[in-house]
Amino acid sequence: MTKSELENCILKYGTEIYSFCRNITFNLQEADDLFQDTFLKAMELIDEIDYEKNPKSYLLSVAFKLWKNKKRKHAWRNRIANILPLTDAPELESIEPFAFSPEQELLKKEESTLVRQAVNGLAEKYKLPILLFYMEHLPIAQIAFVLKIPVGTVKSRLHQAKKILEKELEAALDEKHG
Repeated sequence: MTKSELENCILKYGTEIYSFCRNITFNLQEADDLFQDTFLKAMELIDEIDYEKNPKSYLLSVAFKLWKNKKRKHAWRNRIANILPLTDAPELESIEPFAFSPEQELLKKEESTLVRQAVNGLAEKYKLPILLFYMEHLPIAQIAFVLKIPVGTVKSRLHQAKKILEKELEAALDEKHG
């Protein structure tokens, strides 16, 4: 890959990769850092990236590995000396493309918050495939590539995550309306 092709990737996939970074870090500052680190690492690995073979998956894989390493390093440091949490998990803002009535906006925001909380409550092995499938719209084969797991495992984790989310959301909605 050339530098100009990497610049094209930034322009073409930058928003989606930044969205992925926000969804896994839950913190704007950390998402910014992870996004920047992803493309710095891509510059280091520029000769390994094949522009013809889905560079978006490769860049998402780089972001995921960097985040995973940062979490591992944080956990190790935390075992040695207890420090502040990695994220405060502030509620992410959502921008609505269409105007709704105030009641509809409130209901939509509440539903979005419930879904986001349910997804955030999933174990990491379920949460990441869900985010990549529904937020990044990656096919299962590319999710397997990004997470370095077999395709069957991705399918299984998506299925299990959907079942968990369905139960949690049904319980939350019953509690809310009951």
